Amino acid sequence: MDRGKSRYHATTKGKVAVLVDGGFYLKRAKVLFGDKSGIERADELHSYCLRHLQIPNSGEYNDLYRIFYYDCPPIETPIYHPFLKKQVQMKKNPRYLWSQEFFDRLANKRKVALRFGELQERESSFRIRNKSMRALLNGTKTLDDLTEFDFELDLIQKGVDMRIGLDIASMAFKDRVSQIVLISGDSDFVPAAKHARREGIDFILDPLWQGIRPELNKHIDGKRSCVDRHPYRDPLCNKTKEDFDIKGDNE
Repeated sequence: MDRGKSRYHATTKGKVAVLVDGGFYLKRAKVLFGDKSGIERADELHSYCLRHLQIPNSGEYNDLYRIFYYDCPPIETPIYHPFLKKQVQMKKNPRYLWSQEFFDRLANKRKVALRFGELQERESSFRIRNKSMRALLNGTKTLDDLTEFDFELDLIQKGVDMRIGLDIASMAFKDRVSQIVLISGDSDFVPAAKHARREGIDFILDPLWQGIRPELNKHIDGKRSCVDRHPYRDPLCNKTKEDFDIKGDNE
């Protein structure tokens, strides 16, 4: 049993559902907590979600209804790489193996539900990284300087936002929870959040310290990120003060 589970059963004040936009979390977690294996990232995600059960400014904890994780399964079909000028066998790609490890670990966590959307495989492709594109545009890198690592896989997914909205509406309609925490930086959640609030649910947004548009504040009941402003101080972080690079925030 995970260490956090004995804590949040100690004192319960309400039921909390934690919804995680997977693509957003994985990107921000890499910035905040550094690179990790699939198993380590799954353990980190689970531990981070449990932090939201603590009632602020108290030693008490709400009860966990469920953690919902939304993403798409790893792509299996070959994808053409414009730099290598050949098809990349995705099942042999380290990203595929990492994703399998991550999902398998997460699926075995207690009270965790995986919600998968659909990959648009024909529209997915390798594209040049934002950092590399900026370097090309400002002249610090030329086309001859590019390597295969200047490209990243851009997966087009469908149905993830819809599943988040449906789960929020279902929990609100069936009165399953008293609070919903959404870990996301997207604004597509607004209609579902408004519905949940009309049903009396406390709706909290966790953008993992990423800024949100000021007008979004009127559609939520609160904003809370359960990580230190200086992530290298956080026990989930495997970076040190010396190697932490805050510029990665924008990658």
